[in-house]
Order: sequence, then C-alpha cells, then structure tokens
Amino acid sequence: MMNVDPIPARLAALKDAPAAELKMQWRELFDTAPPPFNRRYLESRLAYRIQELAYGGLKPETVRRLERLGEELDGGDRKKSRIRADLMPIAGTRLIREWQGSEQVVTVTQDGFEWQGRPYRSISAIARAITGTRWNGWVFFGLKNHRSRA
Repeated sequence: MMNVDPIPARLAALKDAPAAELKMQWRELFDTAPPPFNRRYLESRLAYRIQELAYGGLKPETVRRLERLGEELDGGDRKKSRIRADLMPIAGTRLIREWQGSEQVVTVTQDGFEWQGRPYRSISAIARAITGTRWNGWVFFGLKNHRSRA
C-alpha cells in the first residue's frame, strides 16, 4: 500500500478552518500567542510552518544569504528593517497636503523625506514643522487612517 502525504490536505484545510482553529494551531506550532494580523497572514505562516516541520526548513546557507541581502538593503539598521517596505512610499513620490490655505509638498527620498529643500528622517517631524503641533505624519498626509494600527 502506498503512503499518502497528509500535508497537502492539512494545508488545504487551513482555508476553511474557523479563526479560532487557526489561532489554536498557531499556539501549537509556534508555542506563542497568535499575532493580531489578518486571516490571510495566519494561513500563510501556518502553511509555511507545517511544511517546514514536515519537510525541513531553509538550508543554513540560504538563511545566511537572505540575512546578507537584508543587510545590504537596510544597512543592518534594525529599526529601518522593521518598517515594511510596502508601507513606505517609493522614492520620488510627492505627498501633497493643503494646510491653512497653503499647499505643502513633501518628496520621498531614499533616506527619508524632503520638505522645503530640507531633508527629514521622519514625516512626523515635517507635519510638526508645518502645524506647530505634534502629528502622526502618516495620518497628516493621508497615508494611514487615524483609527488603524500600523
């Protein structure tokens, strides 16, 4: 009799599993509380972990190569690496906001932002310079809903 690999069926079952079941599997497979991310994230990470445990993870040389590539991209700056690349607008993007009848234009650069010919590392610092009060720059320029979490 031929052995049937149970992993593909287990992966397929993730799509139909209730959220509570996904969270329970997360606790079992990662030995931590599940993160507060969306269902799709949980499914994809669980699927990877199930396969990793069944078939083995990345080879050590692959892990080292990925770490080297990551350091090339963020210079080993842990704070910068935590900023999701898809949250940061592409360099060259212009952010425009009208404030008290005046148009404010910010340009996204490789290292941060530029406003009125001056470089800034933080978009919140620019929002503060424009308004004179503390602002979340992402909210001020409409890049994030003030009720959502980054």
